[in-house]
Amino acid sequence: MATAKKKTARGRNQDRARVAGGQDYEVRYEAKKTGRSASAVKKAVKKVGSSRKRVEKRLGR
Repeated sequence: MATAKKKTARGRNQDRARVAGGQDYEVRYEAKKTGRSASAVKKAVKKVGSSRKRVEKRLGR
C-alpha cells in the first residue's frame, strides 16, 4: 500500500530571507522599509550579499 506524501509549508519560504538586488520591487521594498535610497540598498546587497538580515544591518536598521 502506497503512502501519500505530507504536504507541508516547510522549506517554501526560504527566499523571503533574501533580497534580490536585481529585482526593482525587492529593492524598492527594502528601501522603503529602511528609509534609505534604492542605490544604497543595491550597494549594500553588493557589499554583504543577499541575506536580508545582513543587508538591513548594513543599512543601519
